Amino acid sequence: MADQATRLRQLVGGSPLPEDIREEQMLSPQKRKTANSDNVRVIAITSGKGGVGKTNLSVNLAIALKEAGLRVLLIDADLGMANVDVVLGSLSRTHLLNLLEEGVELEDVLVHGPYGVDYISGGSGIEKAADFTFEERQRLMQKLTGCGQIADIILVDTGAGLGKNVMEFILAADEVLLVTTPEPTALTDAYAVMKAYSMYASAPSLKLVVNRVYDESESREVVAKLQQTSERFLHLPLECLGYIFEDPGVMKAVRSQKPFLVTNPSGTASRCIKGLASSVLYGSKMTVKKGWRGFLQQIFNFSH
Repeated sequence: MADQATRLRQLVGGSPLPEDIREEQMLSPQKRKTANSDNVRVIAITSGKGGVGKTNLSVNLAIALKEAGLRVLLIDADLGMANVDVVLGSLSRTHLLNLLEEGVELEDVLVHGPYGVDYISGGSGIEKAADFTFEERQRLMQKLTGCGQIADIILVDTGAGLGKNVMEFILAADEVLLVTTPEPTALTDAYAVMKAYSMYASAPSLKLVVNRVYDESESREVVAKLQQTSERFLHLPLECLGYIFEDPGVMKAVRSQKPFLVTNPSGTASRCIKGLASSVLYGSKMTVKKGWRGFLQQIFNFSH
């Protein structure tokens, strides 16, 4: 976590980044792969319990990645509690399951939201995906495949907890970001997710994000506890991708239905989210295992 800590200290303190890091944040199209269904990164963002700031983080991370030069698609898969629209101050009149309707195509459910964020609302009923007929699953997969052509990174904002749908999404994704806070209940629930994930993931790729910390030492404490527990009882390697400091500007942004990265781009939380985006892009070498097509195949054929 040393590299991430160094970057965040510089970002939060307002110090200029070293030349090599500044260069990293300027993405060159020549250095980026052309997106297709096989090389798009699919990252599921999840949490053990609600109220830890998962969706807020997802939206602001999407904006930060967009500002870094990537094509980002955010899929709201928080069933029953979908609120990407709320954080963005946007409105979606369609949702993913409208794709089952004759004549409805991907562009019809894709929302070109504010701040350059493209997203798809999950709506209600996606939890019944396993009960769809073969023809319905094929229709959804065929129409959703196009997402791999319009994005470099697809962020899937899942629900919280250990529901069947949540597990399906995180097991289908190539990478999983687990969001928690230092609260004991949040840590307990985060461990429950880690345990379930370690049992069923064929190729685990789990990274931790600690939200609402008051200082760096608090984050290190939280990470150390979870890492020790994970290694001892689950034999699951756990890397900390980053942390986000407590910032009163976040709640003000939520009340105004605007992302905090927009309302206060130089604020503490915004500096942290930019550091987090940098870690997503450059923190470690990541290889796509299944890609977007593989994600869809596992979701719509999960119980078959």
